[in-house]
Amino acid sequence: MSDDELAQATGLREMATRDDELARAVELREAGKREEARELLVALAARHPDDAEVAYQTAWVHDALGLEAEAVPFYVRALAGDGLNADDRLGAFLGLGSTYRVLGRVDESLETFERGLAEFPGDAGLRTFNAMALYNSGRAREAVSTLLAVVAESDRAGGYARAISYYAENLDETV
Repeated sequence: MSDDELAQATGLREMATRDDELARAVELREAGKREEARELLVALAARHPDDAEVAYQTAWVHDALGLEAEAVPFYVRALAGDGLNADDRLGAFLGLGSTYRVLGRVDESLETFERGLAEFPGDAGLRTFNAMALYNSGRAREAVSTLLAVVAESDRAGGYARAISYYAENLDETV
């Protein structure tokens, strides 16, 4: 076997191991064994520092454990790299923005949601979490307007969608 063939075989084995370990860590997290999943993912992230998917899963498990500050660098790494599908990229924006907000880093939260909304402008989850950050930044009117717009666009507005949508834009209007 040539050196090139050996390197290729080694790379394929490493990728299979990465995929197996990542799948195992996700299974552990979903089974409620978050600490075990975290240990596996931290080791995997150390071996694959440029892997966006591994970084995202590592961030997620830290958040699930209430380790928000530890989740941040993994979310940042996940969003900086390539390799996330659209759902995971959306989840990373939501996770990072929400984590920043919980940590009191509201400006960074708003910036993250702004970036996420540039890529996923209609996403109700991003808009709702952004509204929470807007509220935390003292922009209560904008937060309520955003939430009213999300409600009006949902199937939960009943026969009041038009009125709710109107007041989302005209919140201060009274008779």
